[in-house]
Amino acid sequence: MVGTTLAAVDGVMSGTCRRAFVPIAGLHHARRDRAAGFCVFNDCAVAIEHLRQRHGLQRIAYVDIDAHHGDGVYYGFESDPGLALVDFHEDGRTLYPGSGDVSETGRGPAAGTKLNIPLPPGAGDEDFLKLWESAERFIRRSRPQFILLQCGADGLAGDPITHLQYTAAVHQHVARRLCDLADECCAGRLVALGGGGYDLGNIARAWCAVVAALIEAH
Repeated sequence: MVGTTLAAVDGVMSGTCRRAFVPIAGLHHARRDRAAGFCVFNDCAVAIEHLRQRHGLQRIAYVDIDAHHGDGVYYGFESDPGLALVDFHEDGRTLYPGSGDVSETGRGPAAGTKLNIPLPPGAGDEDFLKLWESAERFIRRSRPQFILLQCGADGLAGDPITHLQYTAAVHQHVARRLCDLADECCAGRLVALGGGGYDLGNIARAWCAVVAALIEAH
């Protein structure tokens, strides 16, 4: 999936496509030096490095709505001021990997460039959407040149290993709003990565909502 993610990024950067979705991708737990949490490689983090080294971009926004905290991305770029990170996830006190506290906002020169938003078990669409607007303002202020969305489906109600209660409306809303932000800030450049999900019906609902939003965006 790393190669497919990089092909999607290159396609968007070259203008071959305006946006892209890679369903079997978004493996956000692997660290620079080891595998973790079902993830041998971290295609999200590799894509960020690729955008820097191959395409010369300096400001990238990474948005993660998987139920699990994207610890491999957060800690891999914790001190990097050029990566604006917004991560909605179930509270680490109740779910792997146990990180992503609201106090984790970046280190050193990157202090304040990371926004971790832990939600309690049972949180649903209303809880998420109350917080989304401030997250969107955070992304806009970073003036990204490219947006990556990790849209894991494991936050939907009924997932067997998590405890959030979203519907696919969350994924649709986030994808639509990020399309608008990408048009506003970075010539429409947006790649969405599937992430986790352990109920097939939920995966279909969440990812179809994302794809529909990408297609329908102006």
